[in-house]
Amino acid sequence: MGIFHEAKWIKPSKDYGEVSPIFKKAFSPLKPIKKATLYISAIGVYEAEINGKRVGDFVMAPGWTSYEKRLQYQEYDVTEMLEKENEMLITIGKGWCRGLLTWHPKRHYRFDDAAVILKLQLDLQDGRVETICSDESFLVSESKILYSSIYNGEVYDARSREQKWEKAAICNYSKDILIPQEGEMIKEIETLKPIALLKTPFSDNVIDFGQNLTGYVRFNPRGKEGEVIEYSHAEILDKDGEFYTDNLRGAKQKIIYICNGKDEKYNPHFSFQGFRYIRLDKWNGEIDLNDFEAVVVHSAIERTGFFECSNPKVNQLFKNIVWGQRGNFLDVPTDCPQRDERLGWTGDAQAFVRTASYNFDVETFFKKWLNDLACDQLQSGGVPAVIPDVLDESSASSAAWGDAAVICPWQIYLTYGDKAILQRQFDSMKKWVEYLRKQGDNEFLRNTGHHYGDWLGLDAPTGSYKGSTAEDLIGTAFFAYSTDLLIRAGKALGKDMAEYEKLYENVVSAFRKTFIKDGELTSNTQTAHALALYFNLCEDKTKTAKALADLVAENGNKLTTGFVGTPYLLHALSENGYEELAYSLLLQEEYPSWIFSVNQGATTIWEHWDGMNDKGELWSRNMNSFNHYAYGAVADWMYGVAAGINTDEACPGFKHIIFKPVTDDKLDFVNASIKTRHGQVASSWKKTSKAVEYTFEVPKGCTATAYVGGKEHSLAAGKHTITA
Repeated sequence: MGIFHEAKWIKPSKDYGEVSPIFKKAFSPLKPIKKATLYISAIGVYEAEINGKRVGDFVMAPGWTSYEKRLQYQEYDVTEMLEKENEMLITIGKGWCRGLLTWHPKRHYRFDDAAVILKLQLDLQDGRVETICSDESFLVSESKILYSSIYNGEVYDARSREQKWEKAAICNYSKDILIPQEGEMIKEIETLKPIALLKTPFSDNVIDFGQNLTGYVRFNPRGKEGEVIEYSHAEILDKDGEFYTDNLRGAKQKIIYICNGKDEKYNPHFSFQGFRYIRLDKWNGEIDLNDFEAVVVHSAIERTGFFECSNPKVNQLFKNIVWGQRGNFLDVPTDCPQRDERLGWTGDAQAFVRTASYNFDVETFFKKWLNDLACDQLQSGGVPAVIPDVLDESSASSAAWGDAAVICPWQIYLTYGDKAILQRQFDSMKKWVEYLRKQGDNEFLRNTGHHYGDWLGLDAPTGSYKGSTAEDLIGTAFFAYSTDLLIRAGKALGKDMAEYEKLYENVVSAFRKTFIKDGELTSNTQTAHALALYFNLCEDKTKTAKALADLVAENGNKLTTGFVGTPYLLHALSENGYEELAYSLLLQEEYPSWIFSVNQGATTIWEHWDGMNDKGELWSRNMNSFNHYAYGAVADWMYGVAAGINTDEACPGFKHIIFKPVTDDKLDFVNASIKTRHGQVASSWKKTSKAVEYTFEVPKGCTATAYVGGKEHSLAAGKHTITA
């Protein structure tokens, strides 16, 4: 007997078009109540209220899952909200489930009607239980939300009007897809006040909130009844100081509010925007910045990681990385929060997962997303490019994208130390590796299929988004890497992995025979060398590392890597004797570099190294997000090399810590910390007049090994200072 056994899916009795329906139920408990619990879900996104007060603080509930297979329901304690006479209201927006998605706007889920299912369980003081379940007794009408869209915004008519209530209808949606809340709830996290009111050259009134963010604006309308307020959202101003929206593509990001003449706050209910600026397209009277605030919205993940050093621009870079994660971890790890996309790209997620898991506690977040990945994984074992899969590109199991099926659960295991993630995902991980070995005419080469290549690599041929690194080299390199991680996962679970150890040996051998000639890689790119080094595919690491260092030096100590190569570039250098060169890349200020965007005023990570060049000129309108976290993967190098905080595969979850900090003459100090399951792990170093002073913090019940000054130090719990 499920929780919703007696409840029915209910829908409006007629089609309301774009208007959000609102359901109503009046009720009076039979006896005094000991506890009241509401269980609820919706086809679309919902807001519930009882007696005029909102139930819970979940924004965009019930979140985004692979709806046709998995739909979360929520549980709320509403005991304190009930009175003798009660009224419950539930408003339903289209959300991801019923709204238009992607740059080819269409609905991707087969749900025709907005619907809600709920059970209100009243545990009475006399021991009896009373239940109120969604059924034909609920009434439904049109709400004040005339239109809502993930991409386009919301239209809200605040005026009072007589509502025509009709009986709700029953619909036959399955209850089998309902699952308890699994991920982190999306919530309002903080608010930011405007920093300036600007007048553009076109005389537009623009409000600057000082930070590129994801969420919405809350404001006091202060208009006469019937007056219309409109405002639009943008990430940047162009070189002339004008409000720039071309990079939003089809997304409107516009709010329209029809005033009721009362002084009351409003914010969108079923939409979110990516923005730093808003333009007041229609506003009546004087503009008072005190009437506005930006509400930061994302999954309620706890901040766990911190980094600072003596270079303020690197500190701003790290801040940008954190804000990029906040802006894109809204129930799924999206690529961007502003244009007509906002999808859970697997390639971005695997590139960033280590940084993500150090910056914030994302164990629950990734568990839920990886369950969706397993659900959407193809029967062949292939993995769609986005999860949840709404692209309908079933063949798009690209190298470095589909490998998220293996890379992400392995990293979550390393960071948090719970084998349960490996147990749950192992079949999915194995299916992916089996998919790889069945591709093409060679069991040990990944030389067929659709690939995104080294996406946005700067060595891309003219007219292409893909860097010049050979796609079959990338595919085979990730084939080897995923197989290696599968072996490690299997051994952690006590499985016999002999078959896959042999497969791994054969893939590495095939890589070397195919892509290394006379000791040199056939693809002479930074990305090819970084992958070969980091994935241990070289025949001669010393020779390959020198070749990589030469490529970087020949390019003026600048990178050319895209989404595939960038996460591994600094690691490949610092692990092979080129620590100073790795630092030079991190600290490089000229284009292309991480600090270049900082110098351009960025407050998040950009999609392109030159999203805006030093002349203020903008990259392609087609694809130019200014909040795209993938290149923020460099933070895991900042934690792991600059500060030297590393997990130990033999004792994951920081039960045993490996401290291996690397200093550099260009920095005077580095401080970093990560809140782990065992407590805070911290590492810092600072230069003194005669030496470098290192400080390490080991949580209670943990141990560590510190490599400092060419010596190995065994550390127990507590704080330790070593001078070298």
